[in-house]
Amino acid sequence: MRGRVHSVESFGSADGPGVRYLVFLQGCAMRCQYCHNPDTWSMDGGTLMEPDQILDTAERYRSYWGPDGGITVSGGEALLQLDFLVELFQKAHERGINTCLDTALQPFRRTQPWFGKFQQLMRSCDLVLADIKHIDPERHRQLTGHDNANILDALRWLSDVGVPVWIRHVLVPGITDDDAYLRRTREFIQTLHNVQRVEVLPYHTLGVYKWDQLGLSYALRDTQPPTPERVAHAERILRGQE
Repeated sequence: MRGRVHSVESFGSADGPGVRYLVFLQGCAMRCQYCHNPDTWSMDGGTLMEPDQILDTAERYRSYWGPDGGITVSGGEALLQLDFLVELFQKAHERGINTCLDTALQPFRRTQPWFGKFQQLMRSCDLVLADIKHIDPERHRQLTGHDNANILDALRWLSDVGVPVWIRHVLVPGITDDDAYLRRTREFIQTLHNVQRVEVLPYHTLGVYKWDQLGLSYALRDTQPPTPERVAHAERILRGQE
């Protein structure tokens, strides 16, 4: 089994607990207007690698991980390479490596054989970092090109089976920072029983140059990052503090 790997980072401190070895897989069906990695969209790019190749390299940095660190697999959308991901996480657990999946959950469905493979994956997944792009279905479609019904269904299922989840929400001024939508998002989060943390990620423009290099039109070019005060306000709403 080989997967298409876009890139890796040896020392990640913001994508799961402890210090993480980050693996970014190639391929994503979503077209988020603020995406900072549009170079991961294509399913044909990246470097073909076997799970043991990745884990052998990751373990060179194991002494830095501490008791909570491990590997985090992101993308792109890692669930588009589900078979590879299942094998990678299973082998990681065989080596005693903590596993974390960073995902928007867009590929989720309850049809077989996909759902059975996803259930298998979750048995060797220690934590899911789940992005809620937008709580409103139509605004979600405008922002990403896809509906959010199956994404919310995935979060409900993860809650039902007790897989630990950190919720992430990218705060984009004028798009995802409306108080009413933030409160709707909080109300949904409060129906879940497995959420360990809620994080607000401020919108940034660090990936705009990639859009330019790829000849893509960046719709949010005039959008400014949110102020620290606005980020703190959103955090308080999503965490039920106001």
